[in-house]
Amino acid sequence: MWRVRRPSPHPNQSGPPFNALAARRLRAALNMGPEHVAHDMRVSYGLPYVTPDLVVAWERGAASPQNSELTALAGVLWCSPGDLIGRPQTLREHRVARSLAPEDVARAVGVALPAYLRMEETDGWRGTDRQSAALADVLGLALPDFVTVTGRDGKLADLLTSAVTTRWQGYVRPVTKVAPLDRRVLENVLQVLHQDYQGHMTATLAWGGGPGDSDSAGRDFLDRIVEHFWAAVERHP
Repeated sequence: MWRVRRPSPHPNQSGPPFNALAARRLRAALNMGPEHVAHDMRVSYGLPYVTPDLVVAWERGAASPQNSELTALAGVLWCSPGDLIGRPQTLREHRVARSLAPEDVARAVGVALPAYLRMEETDGWRGTDRQSAALADVLGLALPDFVTVTGRDGKLADLLTSAVTTRWQGYVRPVTKVAPLDRRVLENVLQVLHQDYQGHMTATLAWGGGPGDSDSAGRDFLDRIVEHFWAAVERHP
């Protein structure tokens, strides 16, 4: 069974989720100006177009470095690329955060490189159980990240919504197939979520809210059902 590690909350972005604040802090800690960073990227990493203005744009969040730029920037700032990005969300972002080439991951999980690259491009992991376990190992994926990377978040949300709005007992096995947790842990978590949801609905009515307010409270809870799920898993002893 999986052990769930607490992921750091960071916004999801379409490319590598660049952490502009971290880049600015790392540069300042090295007593470097944007002109020094730009110079080293040009001279040491062969990126002649990098200017101080571009470095400043990255640090202000007005632009994001591409893969080669991110690697070079990390080298200049004496850190890993993972120190300059937020919480990865996609297969590609997790690979970049680990400073791995596509060939490395494809070889480790036993997938042909063209097939692996298609999975990255489409955000659609289609590996076997053995390959999925190898993927989690090589990318250091916690279970919540694994579920996201393999495209199961939507399915998990649907199952959890049904579990908390009907009889949760009937959804233990289906949820286990999506998020392979210890059965006892999962039973307790689903029961807690069911009680929390029903409590939100009941409390709204008790506070004098009408059915519309109750529905709104319920929708708000369900909109974040996956987040509530992983938080409950983390709290479980």
